[in-house]
Order: sequence, then C-alpha cells, then structure tokens
Amino acid sequence: MPNVQRRTSISDELAWKIVDAAHDAAKQTEKRFAISVVDESGNLKAFLRQDGSKLNAVQVSQDKAYTAASSAMPTEQWSEVLKKDEVIAAGAPTAISRLVTMGGGLPITVDGEIVGAIGVSGAHWTDDVKIAEAGLSAIS
Repeated sequence: MPNVQRRTSISDELAWKIVDAAHDAAKQTEKRFAISVVDESGNLKAFLRQDGSKLNAVQVSQDKAYTAASSAMPTEQWSEVLKKDEVIAAGAPTAISRLVTMGGGLPITVDGEIVGAIGVSGAHWTDDVKIAEAGLSAIS
C-alpha cells in the first residue's frame, strides 16, 4: 500500500455552529458582515452574508478564511510578517493567491490540529476579528 497522508477536517455541523455563533455576535452590533468557514484545504464549507453587508465582504471573508487555513495563522499576523521581511513583502502580495493581511481570518483548531478557518469581513478589521473570535466560541 502506498504511503498516504490523512487530514482531519471540520464537519459541516461544526462549520455551521461557528457561523451561527458569529452571526449571533454580529447581530449585537450595528454592523453587518459576511462570514465564511473553510475546511483544512481552504475550500468553502459554510457561508452567510448578513442582510445589509457589503458585496465586497463576500470575497474578502472567503479569502481571509483561505489565508488563515493555508498559512496556519491569523491573517493579521501577515501584516507583521510583511513589515519584518522586505523580500516577503515585495513578493507575497502578488505571488500568494488570495492573501489577505488584515485581521478577521482565524484558523480553527480542534485537538491541536487545524481543521479549517473562519473569515469575517464587513467592518473595520478589528471588528471583523471580534466577530471571528465569537464564532470560534462555538467550539466546545
């Protein structure tokens, strides 16, 4: 038998719990968001565009989730990486497809493994982070 690598992935049930928790948190604000959850490979698993959220938030939320899943770190850490390394800063924005460097994308970790990521867009990136964090509160 050939060697294979197995990956643990987020279930659709957990993906929707995360979206629901983020949605509930967002409803407590005056702002409206797009909320995306991707699996460990960056493929869309669950998505909600709240009524009144901006059209561009759809793509940005999905790209934030993709960035967090593919890099295994929160999207806002990318801005620090780019500040510290001018070679990466010069190449990454054009060489890494779907790279988003503002906050709002967070990896989803279960039992020490990244199983997916959440991406939120719709307001200032600091607000997006708060809603993404609220989504992760659904993990028990």
